[in-house]
Amino acid sequence: MTDVVVTGFGVRTAFGDGADALRSGVFAGRAGFGPIERFDTAGLRTSVAACGPGTDTPPLRAALTAVADAAVAMAGLPPGRDTAVLAGAAGDFTAVTAFWASGDTSRVEDTVASGFADALAARLGARGPRTTFTTACVASASALVHGCRLIAAGVVDSAVCAGGYLVEPENQAKFDAGRALARDGVIRPFSQGRSGLLLGDGVAAVVLESGAAAARRGAEVLARVPGWGTASDAHHVARPHPRARGLVLAARAALRRSGSVDYVNAHGTGTSFNDSAETAGLRELFGAAAPDVPVSSTKSTTGHMLEGAGAVEFVVTLLALLDRTVPPTAGFTGRDPDCDLDYVPNEARTAPLRRALTVNAAFGGANTALVLERP
Repeated sequence: MTDVVVTGFGVRTAFGDGADALRSGVFAGRAGFGPIERFDTAGLRTSVAACGPGTDTPPLRAALTAVADAAVAMAGLPPGRDTAVLAGAAGDFTAVTAFWASGDTSRVEDTVASGFADALAARLGARGPRTTFTTACVASASALVHGCRLIAAGVVDSAVCAGGYLVEPENQAKFDAGRALARDGVIRPFSQGRSGLLLGDGVAAVVLESGAAAARRGAEVLARVPGWGTASDAHHVARPHPRARGLVLAARAALRRSGSVDYVNAHGTGTSFNDSAETAGLRELFGAAAPDVPVSSTKSTTGHMLEGAGAVEFVVTLLALLDRTVPPTAGFTGRDPDCDLDYVPNEARTAPLRRALTVNAAFGGANTALVLERP
């Protein structure tokens, strides 16, 4: 099977652009939450999210373009290649809300998710396959998995995999109506007293290549991707399987290719059902070794970035390997009886990391798992 490597990335969260912004926020255990200023939150129970600067919702397509440009520049990937372009997104909700508020149909085309991959490919001069994944919270992780599959199968030598979400009124209102948002304005994944999730801005792009193609170009290899997996348990439209059956299946598929890991970047939404189910799944996955594997949820700092979560957390996991630092689970106040693993509470930890697993889950029972390894 062809070796899959990472040669570039770009990322944007509420903390700002690039790796140093993640280090100053995520790895410092600093939560990015504050009052939402970019739209009216009157009538909502929760008006807190992790938003970037500014009082307007920026266009998602522009944000995706910016991180893709950064990723390609870091990788030194030339245009005009048969590079796959794979995106995870739900579309730009600013057009939806504009339509319902004013009847303006002029921007409805911006909501069409399928246009993201085409637009990125045209900008990057990429001539390979292109696909947009709309699989909710595993959308950008699904793009990464598909990129790995295409490269491993020899279909393409390179893939730009991107995805994103920017906090907007549509989902803020839906999660608020469903009482899924943290009542105290803090995400406390795996912790006693957790009361729900919070949304956050997150957009990222990653350049994947075959090891041979990267070597021919003399490109710097940031990490290998030795394993990946997907699975669906179809347990419930919104609630996870109580023992995270789909997540375990996806992770086992990834670990069969890669071997053991030293760290897990968990899905960790801070909701009662997710965190207890994910803990049960990780215990089944690692068996007797489970208490010795550090697990953290970086959503405790960035918020849940929905379609962008998989790509951003892939970059976070990459930085953990590069910096040999396990990011913390912020907001942790105490052990929950149903969550009894090592969650790296509140402070980052230096560790000789060689290989790490990042997992994501979505409504409907979709699950993804990706393993990264130091080169």
